[in-house]
Amino acid sequence: MSDVLEDESDLSFTVKFLGRVEVVRPSGLQILEDAAQSLKTADKFNSEKAARNSKVHIFLTLSGIDILENKTKYLLYSCPLSTVSFCAVLRSSPKVFGFVAQHPASDKYHCYLFQSQKFAPVLVSAIGDAFQVSRKEHNVRGERDLVVEALRHKNKVLQRENEELKRKLAGQNIYESMPK
Repeated sequence: MSDVLEDESDLSFTVKFLGRVEVVRPSGLQILEDAAQSLKTADKFNSEKAARNSKVHIFLTLSGIDILENKTKYLLYSCPLSTVSFCAVLRSSPKVFGFVAQHPASDKYHCYLFQSQKFAPVLVSAIGDAFQVSRKEHNVRGERDLVVEALRHKNKVLQRENEELKRKLAGQNIYESMPK
């Protein structure tokens, strides 16, 4: 059931999509278990479950996770890696894995659940690794931004000092050029 394709910048795999459930907390194995249980007893007419139990492609990049419908390649969901807070394999079902991500425009969290016959632990590890790399790059960019700001501040201080010295020098030149 799982096809894994790897590129230099992304990883793609085909899995069975079990559904997306709104959850109350951003992490924890119990959240995944509760979400899985919720899907088993879910309302058939709920639009959130429209793509349930269908094959999907998951594209994993350093910027996010995209979930596309298998046949049409229609984008079902897109989750920036910075919004992912938890990813694991279910204890009660080792073929089922999921991740929790915060909705980018609200304070809501959603759990996305998938089934993979052979690769669930590998896929969880890949998502976790991508998240760690993304977090490190974000931190490095943040540190660079701080360094740039510090250099800009130092540049302004030196420019002010330079202007002050120019004024003093210009004032000194006026006094020296005056006849004695």
